Amino acid sequence: MELKLRSFNLKLKHTFSISRESYNVQPTLIVELKDGDFSGFGEATSNPYYNITVEKMMQDLTVLKPIIEATKDTAPEEFWKQMYAHLKHNMFALCALDLAYNDLFARKQGKKLYELWNYDISSNPLTNYTIGIDSIEKMVSKMNELPWPIYKIKLGTKEDIKIVAELRKHTNAIFRIDANCGWTVDETIKNSKILRDLGVEFLEQPLKADDWDGHKEVYQKSVLPVIADESCQVEADVAKCYNHFHGVNVKLVKCGGLTAARHMLVHAKELRMKTMVGCMTESSVGISAIAHLLPLLDYVDMDGALLLSEDIATGVTIKYGITTYSSLNGTGVALI
Repeated sequence: MELKLRSFNLKLKHTFSISRESYNVQPTLIVELKDGDFSGFGEATSNPYYNITVEKMMQDLTVLKPIIEATKDTAPEEFWKQMYAHLKHNMFALCALDLAYNDLFARKQGKKLYELWNYDISSNPLTNYTIGIDSIEKMVSKMNELPWPIYKIKLGTKEDIKIVAELRKHTNAIFRIDANCGWTVDETIKNSKILRDLGVEFLEQPLKADDWDGHKEVYQKSVLPVIADESCQVEADVAKCYNHFHGVNVKLVKCGGLTAARHMLVHAKELRMKTMVGCMTESSVGISAIAHLLPLLDYVDMDGALLLSEDIATGVTIKYGITTYSSLNGTGVALI
């Protein structure tokens, strides 16, 4: 097996802003694992919040190149455990590697990944489309640019309610709110009542990640469900979020890929919590991997590639929230 690493700068259609940062270009790492005529692809983006760079991911994976390339016919679960021992300090790099290995493994079996897992895709949830923080006029313009059944609205400003009220005038779509740790407890409880009447479905990570007392109070008093994101990074966090959040948003890059994500989603379901998977601003490589988890999800945010001005790969396609799988096996990805 051969390990290949490629870095790209993904250009966005619009400046993307959340409560703590803005960017126009998203650096990303693409991992390819090649075995004879088969190749599997994985992806992880850089992220300043988690102190992850593409260079750091490439360095950590290059060190493991002899071990990775010596792997033969190991099951994905076992491969993940072996790699975790070396990469537990860099879950983003582990994610890119795990995605590539799962993709390769399924292709060698002649199956799409969801087929290999025996998942039923007949009732897949619709993905939302994200509207980043901007002036109210530009947020309305971004929303009108792409009519969609569900919008995720990034908030964390002094005009949050005003923003949602204005957006509501232009669509009957479902709204989801993501404050990215930008609110206080009192603000969240108060806003939940107003936002419920504006057609909001749930709130995502309103408080800072480690404010567990605050999460508990919001969980008890919010009139809208609250979904954990920054507070739920790895598998052990699911149990911590129980009775503090109504659901969890699992990010592949944070937990170490598809293998870990599946465990987290099953655990959340056992606790009767809502399940969601979210994306960073990935290309179709990362987004296509998420698509194979859809049967496990109540909600999904996999619009990353739709936010790009130019993609670097083909894979799943998404129109009006509906995901269509590629004809290719594995995750269905091909680099352009």
